[in-house]
Amino acid sequence: MTQVQDMTNQQLNRALAELMGYSIREYMYSFGLINPYGSVLIEIESVDDAWAYAPDYCTDPADSLEVQTAACEVHGELYIWNLAIVQGWVGGTIISRKEAIRIATARPRERAEAAYITLSQALNGADRIDL
Repeated sequence: MTQVQDMTNQQLNRALAELMGYSIREYMYSFGLINPYGSVLIEIESVDDAWAYAPDYCTDPADSLEVQTAACEVHGELYIWNLAIVQGWVGGTIISRKEAIRIATARPRERAEAAYITLSQALNGADRIDL
């Protein structure tokens, strides 16, 4: 599996969109991006172009908060630890006040990476944290 840090924004956005329930529907001459509720967001000529209309979790603050919320709903504690690790935390089992502030002010890309890790772990049955 590709390491999340090595993924481009486009790759990570697509992977997160799939985890969030977005999909592609193939039509005779086009492809439609389908949101999690089953509505067609756009119909366009190529799959890659259709995915380009998915939420921009890596750079848009609102979209990154959406995927952060989803990850927290699945496993909030695991998400916080993953976010701390994405930000370079290597300590023990206690997060300092300074580290907590850094977590609270995470950039969209950091939130997206931590959410991807958390949602992927949850999909694969992770229900605990190994430190």
